[in-house]
Amino acid sequence: MEKRAKHFVLVHGACNGAWCWYKVSTLLKSAGHKVTMLDMAASGKHPKQVHELRSLLDYLEPLVEFMASLPPEERVILVGHSIGGLSISDAMERFPEKVSVAVFCADFMPNPDLSLTTLVEEVQDLSLSLSEKLTRTH
Repeated sequence: MEKRAKHFVLVHGACNGAWCWYKVSTLLKSAGHKVTMLDMAASGKHPKQVHELRSLLDYLEPLVEFMASLPPEERVILVGHSIGGLSISDAMERFPEKVSVAVFCADFMPNPDLSLTTLVEEVQDLSLSLSEKLTRTH
């Protein structure tokens, strides 16, 4: 029985870029698989600068655009490392029909009570609360 090639989408973690996957990518490609390595916004070779990121959603934009560009019938294996877990969690929520499997490597993994959307909302609420406290004390 012939094995069908899979499409792996490798998402780097904090303080990295797509370059961190070069060994894994080489092994997967040599095994006959398709591999896409993305630089998230303001990371690796991505042209956006850190000061241009207004939110986590801006950081996720390259993966969201990639997932949206996939043909409707294509399903990928998402692999995230470190904060890449947040990235692939978001992609799983937005594009469940395009994800066959998600692999979390030493990173944030959502659960039914804590989705990426919930986490982002909680961080925004905490930031607002801290900002209000700092404003009152100064």
